[in-house]
Amino acid sequence: MAIFHMDIRPIKRSAGQQATGAAAYRAGEKIRDERTGDVHNHSRRKDVRHTEIFLPSKLEASNPAWARDRARLWNTAEAAEKQRNSRVAREYQVALPPELTPDQRLALARSFSRELADRYGVAVDLAIHDPKPGRESTNFHAHMLTTTREVTPTGLGAKTGLDMHSVARAQRGLSSHSEEYSTLRERWATLTNQALREANVEARVDHRSLAAQGIDRKPLLHVPFEFYQLERKGMPKEAAERLREDYRARLSAYRERSAAPRSAETGAEPAAASVGPTAAQTAAQGVPSADSRAAAPGVRPTGAQTAARGSTSTAAPTAAASVGPTDAETAAQAIAPAAARPAPPVVATHDTPTVAPRNSEEIRRRAVQAWLRMRSKEGESTRDTSSEAAVSRATDEGRDR
Repeated sequence: MAIFHMDIRPIKRSAGQQATGAAAYRAGEKIRDERTGDVHNHSRRKDVRHTEIFLPSKLEASNPAWARDRARLWNTAEAAEKQRNSRVAREYQVALPPELTPDQRLALARSFSRELADRYGVAVDLAIHDPKPGRESTNFHAHMLTTTREVTPTGLGAKTGLDMHSVARAQRGLSSHSEEYSTLRERWATLTNQALREANVEARVDHRSLAAQGIDRKPLLHVPFEFYQLERKGMPKEAAERLREDYRARLSAYRERSAAPRSAETGAEPAAASVGPTAAQTAAQGVPSADSRAAAPGVRPTGAQTAARGSTSTAAPTAAASVGPTDAETAAQAIAPAAARPAPPVVATHDTPTVAPRNSEEIRRRAVQAWLRMRSKEGESTRDTSSEAAVSRATDEGRDR
């Protein structure tokens, strides 16, 4: 079925990424990086259906030949950036509806690429990918790799679009970066629905969140594809399983909170989450709860948790003299929903912290570190000289899932 997917991300030199390598992978070609001497050869790819370079309409008269050549274009983009943490390109990855024919998907991707080129004055390198050969999948998608600088007849100019500094955008009267993201997402949804309507397909996509659409359910779990890549190479499955367990815990807590108002309407009391004092009661007595002790390092407690921890037993008699609930009780009630959420499992090994990570980025980082340690123990030689380059390559391969 048709789904909305739009991923906008920069190609960063600080992460070991190169515009030449990104372009070669997406277009299925062989490109040599003139700055580093690296050769990126992806000419054996069989899932690249169409490639095309779009330039701003204002350059049609001059028609710069250097920008039409993929290798020259992205080597120029690399040469234009001098800092080691520069953003050398920006990618827009979108899902193409499987209900459309190949020609209809091509027309949809080409129309959005043309709008990007004219909107920001950049070069857009379009690559349309079909599902991987031999897989039963409907993962039709397109990569639109754009320059971060304006294209001129002689070369690249100043930064533009989402890569323009926020101060420069404000001086030109442009919207903020967050508003620009929302505008692009809405425009892609409009173009997709228009293509579905013209093809007489009833399916529609929506760029808004489930809450904005009025749908009362939690989003489905997303396990990064690089986890599956690393598991096939021998990495233990604890990282992905921990992510799934955390999702199930959050989903269970969400359902309990949703069922609580309905229980109050029928007069039935909701079931107790656990036997003994709750985490909120423990926090109100001045003792850190188990949920707060299991929090990941570096995560600040909320205002309600701070207030609850600061309420000691000696303050209770003083507060009892006043009419109404005490500050400690109010704080305990404020954090009650959070206390119902079970803490993530704690994994203790000889080389990992005793506290389990609380977000997918921390899990991703530890998973890659575990994979690198495994490779180093086996004595295999790798071309990459840093873990950042390994993360970049795994992420780049995971986009075509």
